[in-house]
Amino acid sequence: MLQAEIKGRTRAQESSNAIERLYITMRHLFTRGFYKPMGISGDALRESLLLLRPEIYGSIAEEKVELNGLIYVIERLPIGIEECQFINLTADEGYSNSHFEPIIPPKRRRNCFRIDKDQMNIEVTRGRSEIYDILTHLTFLFVESHKIASKVLINDDGNTIREWNKLQEVVLHNKKLTKDEQDIMLAHLASILGRTFEEVQNVHKILAQKNNADRFFQIIYWLGCLAINERIHNLKRAISFSPVLRERIGHHIYGEIWANNIKKVLNDHNLLKRPIHIISANMHSVMNSIYAPIVLPKQVKDNNLISLFELLSDGENEDLRNQVIEYASKNGLTYVKDTSGTNINVQIIDTEKIDISKIQYVYKNCLEHEEKPVIIVMDYAFGEQAYETMDELLKPYECKKGKKQHLNVESVSIMGKAGILEGGKGDIMIPSSHIFEGTADNYPFKNQLKKKQFEGCGVDVYTGAMVTVLGTSLQNKDILKFFFESTWKVTGLEMEGAHYQKAIQAASKIRGNISSKVKVRYAYYASDNPLETGSTLASGGLGTTGVLPTYVITQKILEQIF
Repeated sequence: MLQAEIKGRTRAQESSNAIERLYITMRHLFTRGFYKPMGISGDALRESLLLLRPEIYGSIAEEKVELNGLIYVIERLPIGIEECQFINLTADEGYSNSHFEPIIPPKRRRNCFRIDKDQMNIEVTRGRSEIYDILTHLTFLFVESHKIASKVLINDDGNTIREWNKLQEVVLHNKKLTKDEQDIMLAHLASILGRTFEEVQNVHKILAQKNNADRFFQIIYWLGCLAINERIHNLKRAISFSPVLRERIGHHIYGEIWANNIKKVLNDHNLLKRPIHIISANMHSVMNSIYAPIVLPKQVKDNNLISLFELLSDGENEDLRNQVIEYASKNGLTYVKDTSGTNINVQIIDTEKIDISKIQYVYKNCLEHEEKPVIIVMDYAFGEQAYETMDELLKPYECKKGKKQHLNVESVSIMGKAGILEGGKGDIMIPSSHIFEGTADNYPFKNQLKKKQFEGCGVDVYTGAMVTVLGTSLQNKDILKFFFESTWKVTGLEMEGAHYQKAIQAASKIRGNISSKVKVRYAYYASDNPLETGSTLASGGLGTTGVLPTYVITQKILEQIF
């Protein structure tokens, strides 16, 4: 018998192995309680990230400093973290009741607290996915900081190049620069970072703040400064995990509080026994789809509701948005602001209080019920948090005297952003199953949303399996090409689908918490195409491109509910 020739490992296999090692390493470091990212304890994490070379981190493995990845990471970490030698990940341990001012990153809702000039505390209430997200971002940041140190250090005595000394003078003395002086500094920065003047100028504009136009200079200086301190003075940066966080993680503590708060509101409004439809979405599309055409009929151009929704998505039209919110709150919508720490706000919509004659939907699918549906709109979960929150939400509500009231959940709809492997930004994906990356877990399901339902809506639609990834910041082209070109026939990737479906299947098929006939709907719109250079998440947001697919999906979900 001829023995088959053993082939060398492909890049996809190497990358898959690197992801596996990353997660094993991060779990080990979490259990250990602390580590030094640029020390021996952080070696495995750095090496795996450099081997993987994720698309979102661009040129992390090259000498030049990666700017798009830097913007992406900085917008998701607290302001000032580049100055801190010590970073402490904590649970919700009461810092919000102290004199410490919470710092919330613009692109990731989490409470962070600057304890002193050297320490930043980051509150983790969304589970392991959030820890992985933070650790990979910090590892990228520290790798880039050492690139800066390599560029500016002349010798082991700590002497630095002229351009660095100029930057140090500007940052430490908080100099206000004229336009000419600013351009001179940008030229120096281009030399330090190994990038063009134009590239550096663009990043400077993006990272500028109203009260801090030269924030980019400060970020680069402090990243380089701490890396120099590590090399010359052995002052290693350290990341630690609080004992309370290590004790609480994985125990649904925040999800249980969150779910009970929602069920209490349902109970207080006598809605627990009504037909319930859960939608995981943003906090505007469902509300606007139902109420905005009633409140703002004159803003609809050429009988096209999308023109109204585009108007409402414009940051300058806060007055119009407030009019919709005010009307909705008087006509069936109850807003439940999160106080549990999950950072997931909720809207409860009692459709019985809506004048059906004034909206674009007609009662058709719910005519079999005497009672009109109740819609629960929950904001986006983050990774594994999707399982925790959905699992707790679908459990019966414990009323007084120990009685349990099962929720009459008729459907669960999940919509959101995802990376697409065929097509471009703004296209729609209708999944037929979820595959959980790094495991053998897969979740086929009957999706109530079909491709044909979106014909004539002005968007391209793709169907196939969706990969639920362990973290969007760890994907690279080799793995994604394998998923796309193999018989897995994957159309896109996101972070929550498998977790949601695991909770829904457990509640409906095993635990009997909800009906086994519960309907599920999944649809995603493309925020990026990680297989296309320049189209990753680090290349920027969707802008108004996302309005059409968001509202088209919302409309199809609501049509099936009504």
